[in-house]
Amino acid sequence: MGLDLLAATAALVDIPSVSHDEAAITDHLEARLRARPHLDVERIGPNLVARTHLGRARRVVLAGHTDTVPPNGNERARIDGDVLWGLGSADMKGGLAVMVALAETVPDPAVDVTWIFYAGEEVEAEHNGLGHLARDRPELLAGDLAILGEPTGGDVEAGCQGTMRLEVTVRGARAHTARPWMGRNAVHRLGAVLRLVESFEERRPVIDGCEFREALQAVAVSGGVAGNVVPDRATVTINRRFAPDRTPEEAEAEVRALLAPALEPGDEVRVVDVAPAAAPGLDQPLLAALIEREGLAVRAKLGWTDVARFAARGVPACNLGPGDAALAHAADERVTRASLERAYAVLRRLLTDPPA
Repeated sequence: MGLDLLAATAALVDIPSVSHDEAAITDHLEARLRARPHLDVERIGPNLVARTHLGRARRVVLAGHTDTVPPNGNERARIDGDVLWGLGSADMKGGLAVMVALAETVPDPAVDVTWIFYAGEEVEAEHNGLGHLARDRPELLAGDLAILGEPTGGDVEAGCQGTMRLEVTVRGARAHTARPWMGRNAVHRLGAVLRLVESFEERRPVIDGCEFREALQAVAVSGGVAGNVVPDRATVTINRRFAPDRTPEEAEAEVRALLAPALEPGDEVRVVDVAPAAAPGLDQPLLAALIEREGLAVRAKLGWTDVARFAARGVPACNLGPGDAALAHAADERVTRASLERAYAVLRRLLTDPPA
């Protein structure tokens, strides 16, 4: 196909970009895109936006995050045949390589295109570069359809589930462990809370033909004073994943109702982080036609992605990129040449010959 997308991805893998340290890769991308006269390029903090202004009837937004998780002995790219191994190869420097290749090789697309390369996706929401753009420059997210290059094997992962973290703190009374009957053990009280969490019955709602799968998991526990003290306070952190037919408020209310039998006056349930879900949006004409023409498989996105930020602004969005999401963040993270080329071909046809 002329382009060596595997080598292009390897070059990006070899530019370290762990969250909060994306400057080098953003500099690299900015230099390449500014060399293309058909693009209007803006650097906004650690984020990069490039746009065409061709007066087309429709605009497509293609977005991808530049950061990775910390390395795990895989910080350098290694190519073995048609497989690239390395940090971020699947999540999502393969997607970035496809995006840059399209930006450079499609100077006269049949739709206007906005390219967004943003920082801070792998860390707390307060650092998310796309969130900062939505807050400070919302016009840059405007479009008829948004596609995030998250790893999907070149198929469509529609919408996303919402996510919420709650801290549940229960109280007790301190005492010497030699005389525990004089106190009340807060850590022991967490047992009742954890049994209720374990009893959670997952829902599997089907929305626009996509089956979502809700979950409730305890992810951290803290408590204790000293080795000879009955603890008077203990906390469990719970992660709630909820389908797009639930608002964050409804998801929170369900958790509170589930845990109520184990809680007493003085206990506390506090939401510490929340991100809303996004509906699949498969009725967007351009996306629906693309799926049909390309014969793309469609499934629900069970994790949370930034498609929700676009959906919140009324822009239908999906995930479509090279690589296997199951390999993201793993020591053996990798991406194949075939996956890169498939995603490139599908997206190139979208830009040069969009379905009616």
